[in-house]
Amino acid sequence: MDGNRRRGLVIGGTAAVAILAVLFAVVGAGRVVDALLASDPWLVAATFGLALCWLIAWSLMLRTVLGSLDVDLPVATSFLVYAGAVFANNVTPFGQAGGEPVTAALIAKVSGSRYETGLVGIASVDVLNVVPSISLVFLGVGAYAATAAIGERLEVAVAVAVALIASIATAIALGWRYRRELVDRLPAAVGGLLGRLRRFDAAAVETALATRLRNFFEDIERVGTRPRRLAAAVGLSLAGWTLQATALAVAFAAVGSPIAPEVALFAVPLAYVAGATPLPGGLGGIEAAFVALLVPTTGVAAATVTAAVLVFRGAVYWLPTLIGGISVSALGIDAMR
Repeated sequence: MDGNRRRGLVIGGTAAVAILAVLFAVVGAGRVVDALLASDPWLVAATFGLALCWLIAWSLMLRTVLGSLDVDLPVATSFLVYAGAVFANNVTPFGQAGGEPVTAALIAKVSGSRYETGLVGIASVDVLNVVPSISLVFLGVGAYAATAAIGERLEVAVAVAVALIASIATAIALGWRYRRELVDRLPAAVGGLLGRLRRFDAAAVETALATRLRNFFEDIERVGTRPRRLAAAVGLSLAGWTLQATALAVAFAAVGSPIAPEVALFAVPLAYVAGATPLPGGLGGIEAAFVALLVPTTGVAAATVTAAVLVFRGAVYWLPTLIGGISVSALGIDAMR
């Protein structure tokens, strides 16, 4: 782990702990603990089981996308690789943005494919996950609006999520529209900049970057030519989101406060917007976002909401982090490289 990554992890981890400490202080740590101790162990186990099913669904999604790139992974290997991807996202700042390079290296190592191919595979999974998530947000909010008034907090959360996703989609579209210009001009600009430092050979950097960019865009084009695989991947993405929403609903049932299914449908993707913060896997920020969304929309006490969110996050954050950490360690990939 280099110094910059170590500092980033320490700062992000400290911020996450601080946010969680403030959250517990506001809602009452004692009441949260009491709610957790009184939770139904079978429903807690069911929450973890649903999280495992979500992990399987999205690992199959990754396998499907990689198949369109002629990278064939066994089902068990794809599960371990995707768990490793979640681990990398959860221990690096900015979530997927920080974890994708590690995941690409992991895919390349286990499959013998190019690094760029692995990067396209995991990036495609992240992009394809956007469509079902937005659909579930609007479906859930629409169903909720039919029975209750939409509060200002929910309106702001939806607006922020849509704006963020629209910005990402616009950046991706512009990158694709001007991909040839990027391949022609970016390597020379980067090579010239790094060439001013004695440790870099400008010509070598330019050649290597041009090759990687060319391979990257060629692989993206290959993904787009397999519509059936893309449709299957989107279906698996939708299944994964639904399993997570179900896990959240079961977590609330575990602490004795069932919630409407439509609330879980929009809460999960909306709260994950906080994962774009410089926190390891959004830790702290996502929990706070869940509480901020769910207290006014469910009418459940803040301490009980926090307890349910902790059960849910234990299933979808800590369980995959444990499995993925073991996977990444066994395969010899440094997640903080």
